[in-house]
Amino acid sequence: MSVDPEVPPPETPPSASAMRRALRRAADGVTLDVTEATVLLHARGSDLDTLLEAAGRVRDAHLRAEGRPGAVSYSRKVFVPLTRLCRDRCHYCTFATVPHRVEAPFLEQEEVLEIARRGAESGCKEALFTLGDRPEERWSAAAEWLRQRGYSSTVDYLRACAVAVLEETGLLPHLNPGVLGWSELTRLKPVAPSMGMMLETTAERLWSRPGNPHYASPDKEPAVRLRVLADAGRVAVPFTSGILLGIGETLAERADSLMELRATARQYGHLQEVIVQNFRAKPDTAMRGMPDADLQDLAATIAVARLLLPSGVSVQAPPNLVGQEHGLMLRAGIDDWGGVSPVTPDHVNPERPWPHLDELARRTAEGGFELRERLTAYPRYVRAGLAGDGIPWLDPRVAGHVAELADPDGMARTGVSPVGMPWQEPDGGLESLGRTDLNISIDTEGRGTERRGDFDSVYGDWEELRAKLPAGQVPERLDSEVAEGLRLAERNPAALLEEANSSAAMALLTCDGAGLDELALLADRLRADVVGADVTYVVNRNINFSNVCYVGCRFCAFAQRERDADAFRLSPEEVADRAEEARRHGATEVCMQGGIDPKLPVEAYANLVRAVKDRVPDMHVHAFSPMEIVSAAAKAGVSVEEWLTELRDAGLDTIPGTAAEILDDDVRWVLTKGKLPAAEWIDVVTTAHRLGIRSSSTMMYGHVDTPEHWLGHLRTLAGVQDTARENGAAGFTEFVALPFVHRNAPIYLAGLARPGPTRRDNRAVHAMARLALHGRVDNVQCSWVKLGDEGTVEVLRGGANDLGGTLMEETISRMAGSEHGSQRTIEQLHEVSRRAGRHARQRDTSYGPAPVVQLGSLG
Repeated sequence: MSVDPEVPPPETPPSASAMRRALRRAADGVTLDVTEATVLLHARGSDLDTLLEAAGRVRDAHLRAEGRPGAVSYSRKVFVPLTRLCRDRCHYCTFATVPHRVEAPFLEQEEVLEIARRGAESGCKEALFTLGDRPEERWSAAAEWLRQRGYSSTVDYLRACAVAVLEETGLLPHLNPGVLGWSELTRLKPVAPSMGMMLETTAERLWSRPGNPHYASPDKEPAVRLRVLADAGRVAVPFTSGILLGIGETLAERADSLMELRATARQYGHLQEVIVQNFRAKPDTAMRGMPDADLQDLAATIAVARLLLPSGVSVQAPPNLVGQEHGLMLRAGIDDWGGVSPVTPDHVNPERPWPHLDELARRTAEGGFELRERLTAYPRYVRAGLAGDGIPWLDPRVAGHVAELADPDGMARTGVSPVGMPWQEPDGGLESLGRTDLNISIDTEGRGTERRGDFDSVYGDWEELRAKLPAGQVPERLDSEVAEGLRLAERNPAALLEEANSSAAMALLTCDGAGLDELALLADRLRADVVGADVTYVVNRNINFSNVCYVGCRFCAFAQRERDADAFRLSPEEVADRAEEARRHGATEVCMQGGIDPKLPVEAYANLVRAVKDRVPDMHVHAFSPMEIVSAAAKAGVSVEEWLTELRDAGLDTIPGTAAEILDDDVRWVLTKGKLPAAEWIDVVTTAHRLGIRSSSTMMYGHVDTPEHWLGHLRTLAGVQDTARENGAAGFTEFVALPFVHRNAPIYLAGLARPGPTRRDNRAVHAMARLALHGRVDNVQCSWVKLGDEGTVEVLRGGANDLGGTLMEETISRMAGSEHGSQRTIEQLHEVSRRAGRHARQRDTSYGPAPVVQLGSLG
């Protein structure tokens, strides 16, 4: 059945003066806005010629900057249609089909390898995996096929096939599995140098309204696809995207799509190419009666895309969809023809065969350019990934495969054919290197440099980020609202987290003066009722085993590039030495955390735990943030549950609930470029609790957040604890409030964050945590490292009952600029407790009696 999409509203052509102004600004190289882009999409005739000329100049400058002047690239590939089943129902698609029209729901792995082998024999270097979105969620035949072969999902099977292709043929996988989550992208990155997903359009009505091309296709919701683009940037995947024009969108909607791609490319730097693809009607589809997209329209769109996108992003047009107008597309500003196969057809457009490579080279030469082969990852990502001293665009396990096929300039090496290579960890284990004494010298010598060497690139585009800052205005609260909140806090403190009591909770979080004093008094009384008068602490040692990290947390001054002066990595033996030294000073716990170090072998985490347990068998190992856990599990290709089980069996006792910051993604994506989303944090911690591994809970506040975010965060933690109780688990051991240390934090140096929380904020947060988490989390810990002695005493008088630990070394806060030292003696902890009018008592990690009572100094 043929259907016509909703007729878009008529578009008024721009005036001649508007067109002249937009063309002049394009020619002058001025950054265009969405209105000017929309105007330029109307260009035809002499206006189009002028537009193409401007875009051509920008393309030529892009090629010079990329080190390949005069060269238009392509990738020699094979097309691997892993499955043609899909849960979506796009009205123009002939690739997706139904189970009874295919021999099997998926290609068998041997069929995949046969395609790849034929490609390798023909000189191809890329295996393009194209498949439908999550077919197992729509088709039982697909789910059963996967189950019978031991795979839980299409993504699992895709990963296995990609590994097989790397090992058996040496072809480089490029994965197009559709919509992926952050954790799935993280899991697939080790098996592919690049991935992709077409944005297609940001026109929401084309998805939400019946009769339109994306209706009833859950994976085509624009917001969902934009999230995938952002998550790919956060994971540092060289990524391909693009738009599909002529499916019923307006020119304004098309311009908006290009603007969204520009913003994503600027923010993360991962968008290697944008495909500008024209709709071609196909028989046996609902849109078979629609006209093909006009090629002059295509040329204008290519030109506008070239003018809008950052220089490092290539612009591509599929050569089999442009008829005989290859010269026009070159004039419009393309610098890449995409993947071309001498072996397999274009399974998405089977009626449009790819041109022969000799013919494509001839047409490219007629346009004044040389045709050069590239790899599936573009040269800038190949060069940077193989250099290994910046953003890790290539996982170490595929870097060797890429190096075998790459020229020094990052293009495809001529005269070589791919050969299968083992897909495995790089040689060597975890060895000590760099500034391994940073735990001591940070207090005596300070930082080696003010900021890490890649400050201007690793965190993304600061100006794009500025537009995403949450609104920071604190609402005014009436005395009556504060009084109502205080009455509720006294009567039923846990009810402060209920949605119906949001106004009362917000009144307390923002109160000051007498209201704040009364809030602190209520919290202190409740503390006495719940845990008594003692101030507790643990004798412990922090051991940071690596600070090499490229995640791009904008609040973190600890992370370094491997070659930076302050970078270090510790071997398991040195970690064990520090644990043994800590035991000699009476420590009962070591807390181990590190950066997301791309060169850390996947077995390193369990080996670190074993090293400590072998040396000090009864030392409590409190280790690995949810970010470390989910990243390591993804690299290993196993579930979080499997990974945590292995760590538990190795001797892991509890995990820190760090990497939480604020559990609201709107805030998280400002604070960090690549850290795990809130939902992933919750999943890791919930899984740990279910396995009997307790955790702390934390909140870092005082940066770009607001009191509304604090309330939401506490609600989230309460929900996680409720789930633990429902599963029969103990869950959280404590809540730790972590004031933001601003001095050396990149986000503060860039002018986006506040200079940490105020004294009022500190008092309100600790008091509210005590009250709101009542009945769920008994212990509220304060951070003497961040608060100092005076601030610590104040919050001990307002709901907090725990000082954390002696630490013995504390590098993270000190690198950020904290001025309160790296360790405390037991005597010092007792003294700060006395200043608060209380007695100090040593505990174990889970707040039970200390197994060893140590009353001496650490020195």
